[in-house]
Amino acid sequence: MVRAPQGSGLTPDSHAGCCGHGLQPLSSRLSAAEALCSARGVKLTGPRRQVLEALNGAGRALGAYDLIDIVSRSAGKRVAPITVYRALDFLVGNDLVHRIESQNAFLACPAGHGPHPQAVFMICETCGKVCESASPGLEAALAALAGAKGFRHSSRIIELKGVCADCARATGA
Repeated sequence: MVRAPQGSGLTPDSHAGCCGHGLQPLSSRLSAAEALCSARGVKLTGPRRQVLEALNGAGRALGAYDLIDIVSRSAGKRVAPITVYRALDFLVGNDLVHRIESQNAFLACPAGHGPHPQAVFMICETCGKVCESASPGLEAALAALAGAKGFRHSSRIIELKGVCADCARATGA
């Protein structure tokens, strides 16, 4: 099993408090990913699975080079960057991982695998946790805003930066 970097202070469930939902155990999340891939007729190959395990085990967003290091340690040999980048492209394209644009980092989808409403990502500037939330009202407001201008968007990324509830409690803020 691939694990988060030592000393990160994060566990696979450490972001559950800020997101308002707990995470399923790693084995359940990986089984769900396998089932989604099977239903789509695609394969969760060894390298793809290793990258997904690393992201699920981290409990936070990781950059590609962090992933290369984690997967390389797990494999006992240096993994080529292209292998990780191809795995990330597959995982993002199959709704298993999100790309956090402002950090050029990746996050295992905490809200479940498969298509779901576009998320708003809340990024803690203190601990690095990334929480995901969706709002039908926000979705409708954005669609109306774009529609009023005759604009059809192809993608949307909304990221909020600040302090998560856990860090705010810890600092008394």
